[in-house]
Amino acid sequence: MKSPLLSVENLSVTFNHQQKVVDDLSFFIYPGETFALVGESGSGKSITALSVLRLLPNNAKINAEAISLQGDNLLKRTEFELCKIRGRRIGLIFQDPMSSLNPVMTIGSQIEEVLDIHFSLSKAASKARVLELLQQVEIPNPEKRLKDYPHQLSGGQRQRVMIAIALAGEPELLIADEPTTSLDVTIQAQILALLKNIQQQTGMALWLISHDLALVSTIADRVAVMQKGKMVETGLPQSVFNNPQHPYTRKLIEALPSINSCLNHSYQEKLPLLLVK
Repeated sequence: MKSPLLSVENLSVTFNHQQKVVDDLSFFIYPGETFALVGESGSGKSITALSVLRLLPNNAKINAEAISLQGDNLLKRTEFELCKIRGRRIGLIFQDPMSSLNPVMTIGSQIEEVLDIHFSLSKAASKARVLELLQQVEIPNPEKRLKDYPHQLSGGQRQRVMIAIALAGEPELLIADEPTTSLDVTIQAQILALLKNIQQQTGMALWLISHDLALVSTIADRVAVMQKGKMVETGLPQSVFNNPQHPYTRKLIEALPSINSCLNHSYQEKLPLLLVK
């Protein structure tokens, strides 16, 4: 069996020394797999991801036995050492690209900034790599877009730029925190297909954070369900969604709209588009 790429052991996060928002969480992510962490807003999903990268505010306290990347305990790394890991070995895509992208920098410059930090490339090689990344995320006319600013792009294109920035470091693990929430359904499908295609090309692991069960079930290899900072259920999508064991998971599935809500559908029927792989 493969060794985990990322292992999180007994993670707890407390704010202001009293408010525990993540409670004794343990999970693994294996190389090349898609791991989905699901739950309602406020369940602690994003806090868990930010804890791994130690990007929480000063009033947050992280306690864990270990947070290891290929056996390297990140809790023992200095801030300087972590800066070499963030954006390089672990990439991160946030929910809202408009608030994540710098409005006064061109998209070409923002991608190039990652290359400058993590690689020693000539100006020509750096520009060529930026164009390659924009092509990889399927931005049309990438050469013309290099000098565009974020406000000149559509929402879907901005999210593609965010993906390009995250991929610039050639990460082993890409964390996608609600990457399609602000997009319409058609663009959501395109972004998810893009992420899976890039994952197959590069072999990176994908950690998807979402409250959208339908989305998760079509893309994930393993699913973990969070409620109030605790992980209440984990397993294969087929198992978790077809035969949920925890009452909270059952409630999440029951809340999904069905074709005919008057009928007493089974869990399989509640998820008509799911679990076909």
